[in-house]
Amino acid sequence: MNPSLEIFSQGEEVITGQTVDTNAAWLSEQVVTLGFTVTRHTAVGDKLDDLITLLREISTRTDCCICTGGLGPTSDDLTAEAVAKAFNLPLEFDPVAYEQIKRFFTIRNRDMPAANLKQAMFPKGAQRIDNRWGTAPGFFLQIGRCWFAFAPGVPTEMRHLFEESIGPTLASLFILQPPTLVTIKTLGIGESDIQQRLTAIEIPPPVQLGFRASPDDVQTKLLFPSDYPETEISTLVTNISAKLGDNVFAIDGLGSVSGDLVGTIDQLMMAGGYSLAVVETASHGLLAAKCVGMDWLLETCYQKFLEQLGQKLAVTVNKNDLFTTAKLVGQAIQKSNAVDFVLVQLYAGDNKIFHDKDQAIVLYNGLLTKDGFFQNTHSVVGPINRKQNQAALLALDLLRRYLQHKEL
Repeated sequence: MNPSLEIFSQGEEVITGQTVDTNAAWLSEQVVTLGFTVTRHTAVGDKLDDLITLLREISTRTDCCICTGGLGPTSDDLTAEAVAKAFNLPLEFDPVAYEQIKRFFTIRNRDMPAANLKQAMFPKGAQRIDNRWGTAPGFFLQIGRCWFAFAPGVPTEMRHLFEESIGPTLASLFILQPPTLVTIKTLGIGESDIQQRLTAIEIPPPVQLGFRASPDDVQTKLLFPSDYPETEISTLVTNISAKLGDNVFAIDGLGSVSGDLVGTIDQLMMAGGYSLAVVETASHGLLAAKCVGMDWLLETCYQKFLEQLGQKLAVTVNKNDLFTTAKLVGQAIQKSNAVDFVLVQLYAGDNKIFHDKDQAIVLYNGLLTKDGFFQNTHSVVGPINRKQNQAALLALDLLRRYLQHKEL
């Protein structure tokens, strides 16, 4: 049986909704992958008595608890004090932590405020967790059956501490049987459509099926018990992927991790030694920004208005035939740039429609390659930021589909 784990978030801003508790969601995903069973998420404001009560309860009912927040220098940061009072442990000064905090300010040519001294005070018996990204060290502490890990609430700092110290420490302390998480990533298909396509596939009872929609993809998640046969995992994933077709751009958890859509494209472009030029309109430069730092992206061009794009490239623009226009644009770009592919993104709809969340723009994506010109079209509705993001993703997905299938 997997050990139990709770996640405890502290902060008035969390319980009042001023801050979205992304820490708890991220931590849950990490510890489930390690092999823990997450039993509760709890959030408490900056009330000392509430913190003390909750810490005592947690210490008796779970094997492990990760606490975030309340390690800062201000008066509302009460975690160390609450732990000390909950378990009758005096706070003790840690000179190493003090030097680390002081150095944080020294290298920034600033004097350390006196308030930061409290961050070097830990309950007796605590094991310090160094923080190289901020002034709040974390700490470990065993209380009764529960092994506590306390981390700062700033997400970037918390994640660094978990990846470098908390996660490896927990893996060494507990006997864990990590499940196998397989994530099938898709673009161009919604959750309801995915669910409908999977109705004919029987999901075995031990396997947990879930979905996660984000602005950049829809993920179908399959969580298999640690002892689930690899051949059966592979068969089920293959059957599901077949039902979702070429909407699938990546599968994580079967020995390789591709990351997001651009990560998948990067692997394919690097493997083929290809180069790319991009022309974009509706995505307003976001398409190129998503590919920042990629060696294969050699040329980018953003033009807000189609007529100006035509003038710039000496191309005849036909608003009634945007695919022909996209092909001409691609050819003009290819003449002046020695690239393997030219990806052109145009759209139908004026500026008023683009800003109206209730009206759709129609995307016309074209990809010029040595094998010919490939194209697709999509209708996108919603707020302006969604239209921009979808325009970038759907154009890139045309490139991905070509690279993976070489035919569209």
